[in-house]
Amino acid sequence: MYVFNRNGYLRQLAAITSITLVAGCGAFGSGSPDDKGPIVVGTTSAPSTLDPAASWDGSWELFRNVYQTLLSYPTGSVTPRPDAAEKCGFTDGTNTVYRCELRPGMTFSDGDPLDASAVKHSIDRIRRIGVRGGPAGLLGSLQRVQALGSRGVVFHLHKPDATFPLVLATPAMSIVDPDEYPADALREDGEVVGSGPYTLRSYTEGKQAELVRNDHYEGFAERRNSAVTIRYFQDSAQLVGALRDKKIDVTYRGLAASDVVALQGHGDGDGIQLIDGAGTEINYLVFNPRDPWAGKPAVRHAIAQIVDRPAIVHKVYQDTVDPLYSMVPAGLTGHTTGYFDQYGSPSPSKAREILHDAGIDERVPLTLWYTTDRYGSETAPEFSELKRQLDGSGLFTVTLRSRPWKTYEAGYRSGEYPVFGRGWFPDFPDAENFIAPFVGERNALGTPYPAPRITDVLLPESRGVRDRGEVVEEFEEAQRILVDDARLLPLWQGRQYVAASEEISGGERALDPSTIMMMWELDRKTSW
Repeated sequence: MYVFNRNGYLRQLAAITSITLVAGCGAFGSGSPDDKGPIVVGTTSAPSTLDPAASWDGSWELFRNVYQTLLSYPTGSVTPRPDAAEKCGFTDGTNTVYRCELRPGMTFSDGDPLDASAVKHSIDRIRRIGVRGGPAGLLGSLQRVQALGSRGVVFHLHKPDATFPLVLATPAMSIVDPDEYPADALREDGEVVGSGPYTLRSYTEGKQAELVRNDHYEGFAERRNSAVTIRYFQDSAQLVGALRDKKIDVTYRGLAASDVVALQGHGDGDGIQLIDGAGTEINYLVFNPRDPWAGKPAVRHAIAQIVDRPAIVHKVYQDTVDPLYSMVPAGLTGHTTGYFDQYGSPSPSKAREILHDAGIDERVPLTLWYTTDRYGSETAPEFSELKRQLDGSGLFTVTLRSRPWKTYEAGYRSGEYPVFGRGWFPDFPDAENFIAPFVGERNALGTPYPAPRITDVLLPESRGVRDRGEVVEEFEEAQRILVDDARLLPLWQGRQYVAASEEISGGERALDPSTIMMMWELDRKTSW
């Protein structure tokens, strides 16, 4: 999930498809949630903030569990349903007026009332504060919020947007207490007052968050435990080591491919289960149109003809990810295999013809950039494999460069890099969220991508249709345009892996469609 202006638009199926039990367990059912203390979850995704108005990143994982949104995703659903709300829906035929009615008697964890004015306050402050890199970009279609009495909230949109309910279901739209969260400034005291399934009892930045059951909670979550402690780790090795040493019960987000393979392959009875589910994380290359070489369509098409995705998937990621041939991942309505259809199998000879027809017969010098600390330890080997493939074709001379994320992001936004790698986690499970963020003058990549057919016709048409299954043709056409331009080159689609002690159940239910863990689904088994 990354910043862009949704007026141009910006974060699924994490439907769990298979469970691989790598250790047997004589257990069944549910035990008392307090038998052995809180369930301890380890992750490499630490929050950057505790205030929803400032976050468009991994902080959402914590937010989903301590705050509440009007709509959210019940277990197993890929369609948002009312949570803090009792009911929601468009009230007009143009998808420009959306109304929610709150559940009666709602309160925050401190007992303050959660009413329509609190919802309005929460959404309005996101735009008023306007944190750079914050979630205001998700609200590009919103004109104003209206509170009607104590329970009615009306969202007036300045243009049709059938995806607006999906936006309201993101943790960025968490409802906060007006008495605790200023209208024009972020809360920065390290405390949280929400209405989610848990309250935040204590928090140490970058180290640990202690969650306990919120007795004031009213929503659809059926909590299977009474407390969860989240511990934050720097890398996969630390994460897996803590799981093996029984210092944590569950790992979530951050497992390296080598650790996944080791967990898949071990059979030494160490009491660990690995849950393997579908995901929608994608990884791709971006070409800078201002670069004298990357800006040439023939160069981009030649690279698309050479890149061997299965080799990257197998050699670098050990088959823990899947090849991706369009920006919209498999599992989402509108997914295509456009790059495979256009280019087929990798072929340096065909790539040579592409370059020759464009008058390019010398080796093309190209610098590929990647970040060292954002997408995992496999990023450097992945780019080494890309260099091997391109250099090995005899058509390119590739130089690899890298930076830490903080300076890397500034570099690509300033247009410094000819070609650079990026990753993407969806804000919500819709093909729109894998196309709209990357096109238009202002987009998530910092490199303008004028695509008027997409931005002015296809996306507006799709936003006017509530049944997302009815807009497949628009998304397919948009993807054909992306393939023809070859400004974005998809490489692979990730999977979701949860490793847990054999004493833990619920891991297969715990990921929502945006691949955020719903801690309340985790439970301890009762031994036979």
